Amino acid sequence: MQWLVKVYAFLAAVPIIPFIIIYFGSKAATGDKKKAVRLAMDITTALLIGCVAVLFDMVFNSSFGIFGILLLLLIGGGLMGNLQHRTKGALDIKRITRAVWRLSFFMMSVMYILLMLIGIGQSFAKV
Repeated sequence: MQWLVKVYAFLAAVPIIPFIIIYFGSKAATGDKKKAVRLAMDITTALLIGCVAVLFDMVFNSSFGIFGILLLLLIGGGLMGNLQHRTKGALDIKRITRAVWRLSFFMMSVMYILLMLIGIGQSFAKV
């Protein structure tokens, strides 16, 4: 079980590597670029959430990272659900979940880059 944690930690530390591997693997298997990108985004989002949570905790010396991310995902789901209910009159939970998950890929990617740069800056400032 320990090896699984180490593999996850490695893949989450450099999320572009699993994205590329999944994209090319899926593209070779299915031949569909759109499906390959979506699958790579979906899997990489799970890695990015864990990595951004740890980076947030390290940069700001807190333990709120994962809870803050989950809170943002829930708020995003609530806002999208409200928007969908107002426009269509009904909720499609699967569609809301997919939209929040895909938007979180972009949000987590930006946060990953930002927190990584802040962390590197902090480590240089300590020296």
